[in-house]
Amino acid sequence: MEARTLIKRPIITEKTTRLMEQSKYCFVVDPRANKIQIKQAIEEIFKVKVTSVNTFNLLGKVKRMGRHEGRRPSWKRAVVTLKKGDRIEFFEGV
Repeated sequence: MEARTLIKRPIITEKTTRLMEQSKYCFVVDPRANKIQIKQAIEEIFKVKVTSVNTFNLLGKVKRMGRHEGRRPSWKRAVVTLKKGDRIEFFEGV
């Protein structure tokens, strides 16, 4: 799997902004990706050293539109911890 297709997009919320102070960054990743692939992709794309990767799968919520029921898509989140002193400049402008 290619690195750019593995990492879908960053997650920028109030909580993840606070995590950035601890050198932790959050991304939506491909659900089939494992921690080793995520680590290699982040290191390749952003040229930083990753110390750990935590992942978890989030199930899509069931939503109703009148009498019809549907489901939002499920997705996988990765929280990447960088080596002390490393930063991802992409997030700093937020």
